[in-house]
Amino acid sequence: MKKLTVLAAAAVAIMTATAVPAFSAEDIPMDYNSDGRVDSFDLISARKSGADKAELQALSDFVLGKPTSASGGYDSEFTIDESCILEPKGTVHTGEGTFYGGGYEGGHAMLDPVSRDYWIVAMNHSDYNSAQLAGAYLEVTGELGTINMLVTDELPEGKKGDLDLYTDAFPLIAPVEKGRVSVSWKIVPLDSAEDAPVCYKYKEGTTQFWCGVQVRNHRYPITKLEYLKDGEWTEIERRPYNYFESREMGAGPFDFRITDIYGQVIIDRDIPLSEDDTEIIQGHVQFPK
Repeated sequence: MKKLTVLAAAAVAIMTATAVPAFSAEDIPMDYNSDGRVDSFDLISARKSGADKAELQALSDFVLGKPTSASGGYDSEFTIDESCILEPKGTVHTGEGTFYGGGYEGGHAMLDPVSRDYWIVAMNHSDYNSAQLAGAYLEVTGELGTINMLVTDELPEGKKGDLDLYTDAFPLIAPVEKGRVSVSWKIVPLDSAEDAPVCYKYKEGTTQFWCGVQVRNHRYPITKLEYLKDGEWTEIERRPYNYFESREMGAGPFDFRITDIYGQVIIDRDIPLSEDDTEIIQGHVQFPK
């Protein structure tokens, strides 16, 4: 939620995001890539190194959490899709920061209504990448400190790394009179997803003959949405305005397979179709930290 406490930039610069508590490589034999922590990237390294099934299962249980029921835990088919990994968790980006007054309504990510509990930000065209980072939660740092912000809009003219902050948020990271400043940012877990599942919103005009669906409250940005049809997973095309659209899905209910930018995959079952474009439908699962 909105972060009003401004942290010292120097302190934040030494913090990194981890999928599990950090341990030394000597303490954890499952640290396959020897980076001093155990996370989803060790699963990838383990597979490539030829680890046996028992080792992979133990590592998966440690990194992802043991599978539980659909009432809120991880699906037993929770996997890692290596081809979808955009970057390691905690990757720091740099660019220039400016400010504007939009994004709570009518932002390009079409996340309306956006809660005023969040500071919001527009992201440059390159990093936004056809809505791949729509709904991303960012830790943004400037010379005066750090705040967390939700990506709700696009900055078409910005260079890679650039952000356009909401006008009231900019003074928390830099003197407003400067107007354009150097910033750094990284993707962090969405805090409202801590104890809540992903959810869904259908686009106006949705019927069993044409469907536009948006995934919300995802802990990390998502890169792929698929539905199960005749025993096969079918990818749904994503539009730059952050809806996945199809003429083939039918009347539902749907089994969805969702992949985030770190290759983490969850399966959410029995999601009903809704023709009410104001309804937010709760799912059953959430991505791990």
